Amino acid sequence: MSLFIPTYFSPISQYSEIIKSDTVTFEMEDNFQKQSYRNRCYIYNSNGKQQLTIPVKHVLNNGRKKTKDTLVENNFPWQDQHFKSLKIAYRTSPFFDFFEDDIAFIFEKKYKYLHDINIDTYLFITDALQLSTDFSKTTAYKVDVPKNDFRQLAEIKKQPTKLVDTYIQMFDDKHGFIPNLSILDLLFMEGPNTESFL
Repeated sequence: MSLFIPTYFSPISQYSEIIKSDTVTFEMEDNFQKQSYRNRCYIYNSNGKQQLTIPVKHVLNNGRKKTKDTLVENNFPWQDQHFKSLKIAYRTSPFFDFFEDDIAFIFEKKYKYLHDINIDTYLFITDALQLSTDFSKTTAYKVDVPKNDFRQLAEIKKQPTKLVDTYIQMFDDKHGFIPNLSILDLLFMEGPNTESFL
């Protein structure tokens, strides 16, 4: 069992472990952490690294809330903004047109819970890469996981130093190579070759 926290268009580091895993289990009982990949991803635009963040509703009593109970704040047109940002950044990339119609539903569907978005992004990526989409969800917080505990990959500050090989990025001639962006960056640039990079 490999244990992950579902994140928004996960960083490349997470998929480099998912692709090597026989079984994927998503931790559903963790506490929501701000400043994490749970509700954000990073893409490459003409100005460099761009953050896309899903707004979430905050608990009024400042108490802890589980990620699975985290509600999306839909009073902002975040889906339109995110899809527009992806189009602007990647419209001339080699494979954006190939995936545009398939990814559109994530920005058209109305979501209540953050984890539903993250599971849908996982299913989109595994379908695009033709990976096994089988996964399970925890029903209690996993304390003792002997190995293959990759929950730390949901934390921005706990990323591995060794990542995938460099690949051509949209604006690397201006800003250089930016590692560990969203898996979308690699997918839109490499298409079917994404798996070999991972």
